[in-house]
Amino acid sequence: MEVTTPTKLEYFDQMFKLQSKATLIHYFKGDDGRKALILDNTIFHPQGGGQPSDTGFVCVTNSNLRFCVQDVRSKDGVVFHYGFPEDSTLESELEQGEGKDVILQVDEPRRRLNSRLHSAGHLLDVCMRNVGLGHLEPGKAYHFPDAPFVEYKGTVPPNELQNKQKEIEIEVNTLISKGGKVYAAVLPYDEAAELCGGSLPDYISPGSNPRIIKVGDNPGCPCGGTHVSDISEIISLKVAQIRTKKGMTKVSYTIGT
Repeated sequence: MEVTTPTKLEYFDQMFKLQSKATLIHYFKGDDGRKALILDNTIFHPQGGGQPSDTGFVCVTNSNLRFCVQDVRSKDGVVFHYGFPEDSTLESELEQGEGKDVILQVDEPRRRLNSRLHSAGHLLDVCMRNVGLGHLEPGKAYHFPDAPFVEYKGTVPPNELQNKQKEIEIEVNTLISKGGKVYAAVLPYDEAAELCGGSLPDYISPGSNPRIIKVGDNPGCPCGGTHVSDISEIISLKVAQIRTKKGMTKVSYTIGT
């Protein structure tokens, strides 16, 4: 059975919802041996956009069956929840479970950490502009707990790196201490462009409805990830390193606990 109907991403509109209901569309074992669930909607964030996937559980209603979600991926709009049933003797309920109601439960500490790291990366973009590095264009980002960073197209003179590192760290922690609401919405193209300072990146198709994240009173940007509700939830940020190589500037960071 090939599922082509896109999964509704419930976390797009409700980032702070950690439990929800859905309908089981398909359960299968992939070519790689992994078992997966496809649901009609999900609050699980799939890995992508520099953010790791959520983990948690999917429970079949009126049953003792719990499916442990270890990894979540998206392909062509369909979200795959990879994992295993805790009790293999109940697996037939999934194999014959098309149309059954299920309850989704996202691991809260992991989601909270991933959201804080992702929002911290967006706040770094703001601070780069604030300290005079607005000519650097945000590129690749890695918001994983082990070694988060944001890369920018463009360079910083070597003799300025140390001072800029200090300036960025002071600026970002000033903004964190002040706090500010984080806004997320799926908007028509023109409205989204206005919220993002007048234009959108080339990879956003005209006429589309991109999801925009706005951190505090700063210009927004397209993003499919999860975030904190207020900047202050990041707690603190340390710029671990800033270095320039091959026309790129990489800013590595950690956040407080």
